[in-house]
Amino acid sequence: MKQKLIRITTVPGSLRDLLQGQLKFMSKHFEVVGVSSPSGDFLEHLAKKEQIKAYPVHMTRKITPLKDIIGVYQLYKIFKKEKPFIVHTHTPKAGTLGMLAAKLAGVPHRLHTIAGLPLLEAVGAKRHILNLVEKNTYRCATKIYPNSHGLYDIILEQKFTVKTKLKVLANGSSNGIDTLHFNPEQVAAATKLALKKTWHINADDFVFVFVGRLVKDKGINELVNAFNLLNQTHSAIKLLLIGGYEDDLDPLLPETMAAIASNTNIMSTGWVADVRPYLAISHALTFPSYREGFPNVVMQAGAMELPSIVTDINGCNEIIKNKHSGLIIPTKDVEALLKAMIYMCSHPAEAKAMGEQSRAHIVSHYERRLVWEAILEEYKSLD
Repeated sequence: MKQKLIRITTVPGSLRDLLQGQLKFMSKHFEVVGVSSPSGDFLEHLAKKEQIKAYPVHMTRKITPLKDIIGVYQLYKIFKKEKPFIVHTHTPKAGTLGMLAAKLAGVPHRLHTIAGLPLLEAVGAKRHILNLVEKNTYRCATKIYPNSHGLYDIILEQKFTVKTKLKVLANGSSNGIDTLHFNPEQVAAATKLALKKTWHINADDFVFVFVGRLVKDKGINELVNAFNLLNQTHSAIKLLLIGGYEDDLDPLLPETMAAIASNTNIMSTGWVADVRPYLAISHALTFPSYREGFPNVVMQAGAMELPSIVTDINGCNEIIKNKHSGLIIPTKDVEALLKAMIYMCSHPAEAKAMGEQSRAHIVSHYERRLVWEAILEEYKSLD
């Protein structure tokens, strides 16, 4: 009889995007149960696709004490009913609620993956509260898995937990990259031509692309500012912004929103199901984020043979080697970002070579199967 494994994320989109395919893979070895917030019939469809059982539990991404207490109780009831061998949480709120509920329910193995620390951008009383919550999450867990070596170091520096609880699996990343799927050869020439026509991209345009949430913490204010400055001297450039806004959680500056609306060379597509065609018509990823865990987007872009401009933060500076597979710049630095973008569009041959080197690195270090096998080996080592 298979042992039971419960995987939890705050929202079902994270189960889909952060762990795509992994739950189905693990179901060959464990009885897998997914838990996330309800979202129409999204969770039900996801469970069918991954071939697992799923439970909806209301969890918010904000500080909501009463709702959080209810969430802990609902999780506790699920754990007492299912009696899992392992509870493994991802995303901050799922970790906070899931680890506490699992400890109260007596789950023997309580695992939490850290894929970023939003609290690093908080200040004052909010930062103090978030630090306490983070420490309590780690206290309730039996193992903590930072998904980058940089996060491992930050966690120890912040004294969130002891070294014996920490481990980076494989070479980092929570799920790796399917490099057969993320391959420029998978996008047909006709598809690329049609997409360029849709977004009015000319044959001689150099296309910068960003993929992710369009929020302050991702460096979008700096990116739009730098692009507008570059556009004053370089007319044959485009900026594709692929992702949704989060005005309630992390809004952009009004001047940034105005610039996106007024500059015809900036194109905001909204969320798209398949980013590969957009990456295939681009020449460089711009990813000036303030904080990350181990960003999937940078791995996806690299697998699609794009060089990346990234900030010197954990995860990004582990995936990208400066001047080899991309350029690394300081955070929140418009001038440095502008110089990096000027270099990319002024040296297309060098940019192309960096993209090719980036794919080779992703294939050898972050292929999805390598990450899955490392996680499975870790599970099997638990007793």
